[in-house]
Amino acid sequence: MTGKLQIGLPCAIIVAAASISAFSDPLPPDITYRPLPSQPFSAVKADDEAQKPGVMERQKKLLEQRYDLADRPIPGVMMTNGKKPVQGGVRVKLAGGSTWDRLSSMSPGDIRDQGLLPAGFLPLPHVKQAAGGQVFPEKEIREIGRQEGRDLRRFDVDFDLPDHLTPEFPPPIFLTTHPELGDVSRGELLTIRNYYEIMNGIITPVQMEGLRLLLTPFPQEEFNQTEDRKVAGQSMGVACLDCHSNFNTNAAFHQTPDIRPQAARFRLDTTSLRGLFNQQIHGSKRSLRSVEDFTEFEQRTAYFNGDHVSATRKGVNLPDRPNQVAMMAQMQNIIDFPPAPKLDPFGRLDPALASAEELKGEAVFMGKGRCSQCHNPQTSFMDNNMHDLKLDRFYKPGQTVNDMVELPDGPIKTFTLRGIKDTPPYLHDGRLMTLADTVEFFNLVLGTKLDQSEKDALVAYLLVL
Repeated sequence: MTGKLQIGLPCAIIVAAASISAFSDPLPPDITYRPLPSQPFSAVKADDEAQKPGVMERQKKLLEQRYDLADRPIPGVMMTNGKKPVQGGVRVKLAGGSTWDRLSSMSPGDIRDQGLLPAGFLPLPHVKQAAGGQVFPEKEIREIGRQEGRDLRRFDVDFDLPDHLTPEFPPPIFLTTHPELGDVSRGELLTIRNYYEIMNGIITPVQMEGLRLLLTPFPQEEFNQTEDRKVAGQSMGVACLDCHSNFNTNAAFHQTPDIRPQAARFRLDTTSLRGLFNQQIHGSKRSLRSVEDFTEFEQRTAYFNGDHVSATRKGVNLPDRPNQVAMMAQMQNIIDFPPAPKLDPFGRLDPALASAEELKGEAVFMGKGRCSQCHNPQTSFMDNNMHDLKLDRFYKPGQTVNDMVELPDGPIKTFTLRGIKDTPPYLHDGRLMTLADTVEFFNLVLGTKLDQSEKDALVAYLLVL
């Protein structure tokens, strides 16, 4: 396929739709760099506000077609702060009257040809794929507004998942340097207004400066001073910990900066920063090899969609590597996982503390389920590698869903499973709502053919990690 030329654009703009793959036919012509605004802010805002109800209704229908979104927690199972229950049950809806047992007995080719892959296993579109950008949940918006008077509310879209399917807020903070203190957050969301009082006397001067920088808002594509922002008032921007609330996650989402054209960019769910000290690979796609590299690079990727040209006009932030980036990394590297009292020093269950079902789940995890091949207990339940699950064996790539062209995921890094009950939704784009969904997903993709008792035991095991 030959790339299509976008007529009438400045010659410096490069076309990005050329020869992408065998699945590139559905991809519309696009440009590498984001275009400058062509209308006054007032006109763009009025159009976006008029379109917003339709945008949100379309996304709501997609979610309801794919998932059971009911509030149905697992009895007696809470997230680490003890205030928010963990949701249970498989929420992905089956296609064509099929069953999970039937699917697991079929070949990938037969599932693909008969169109039986559950839609909830497919890539999940951004709520507004054509515009993209960071979208924050309501609790984060309200708390930042209360503490800082800073507005994270977009006028064109709202967050799209029900609150009960998102992480606890605010999450607790655990430090490798002070395990005896437990949660050091005092039950508060760390912000630029309160961080010093909360952390004074607990962290070092270097870490305190790193924390300050992680909580300082800087211009971002949708939250800045220019007329192509997506907030009503001119904005100071966003902070790193606006998404990584208390170094965990609040389920805010964005789009990967690593892919063009726009229609192919996948939704990117905010990951937890817990246990960063053991991670040697950063970024779902980029495979950055140090937290310093990642911290530095994020100023041009998450903040400006990977577009340094756009960053320059909006207020670029170039953190100094030795005097700022290193301090930000020092702070991130002392964030610990939540306690897991049933695990021994090697990440294995203590038989004296674990239930029979949890021990059965561990046996499945280490054996038939094949989970430990990537999620190694001795390395914080990850392997610091990237893997391609080849999900496209099960469906026909190239469908356009809510303006996103569903293409193969390709290699994605292995995420840690420690504290996994605190970080829904799951997978890199948040397409799976519960741990039971993830078990069904990998049972199908890896062909492990687990029975229901093995699936239930595996979920029970994941809940104690």
